[in-house]
Amino acid sequence: QVQLSESGGTLVQAGDSLRLSCAVSGLRMINYHMAWFRQPPGKEREFVAASARPGSSTYYTEAVKGRFTISRDNSKSMVYLQMNGLRPENTESYYCTTSTVELSSIRRWSMHGAWGQGTRVTVSE
Repeated sequence: QVQLSESGGTLVQAGDSLRLSCAVSGLRMINYHMAWFRQPPGKEREFVAASARPGSSTYYTEAVKGRFTISRDNSKSMVYLQMNGLRPENTESYYCTTSTVELSSIRRWSMHGAWGQGTRVTVSE
C-alpha cells in the first residue's frame, strides 16, 4: 500500500523560507514521478512542482519559479519542497503525490494516484 506523509508546514512571515518534506512508502520511488500540489478552499488542486522519474528533470508553475525547488532522495524515499521568499499568497495546504503518467499530464492533479494528508503553510504579512 502506497503511503505519503507530508510535514514541515507552519506559520512564517513574508520573505521567510520553509522546507516541506514528504515521506513515501510502499513503492520504489525511482520509478515514479513525484509532485507537489496545493488546494485552495473550494477549488481543485493546483500544480506547484514536479520531479520526473528518476529525478533529473523538474517542472514548476510559473508563480514559484526561482523561489521554490523540488528535490528527491530516492534512497531515503523522501521528497522535498524548498520554499524561499514566501509570500502571503503562498498560504495554503500543500500535498505530495506520485504517478507514472506521461510528462505532458504531470501538472493535472486528476492524473496522480496516492496523496498525502497535506501540510499547512501560512505566510503572514
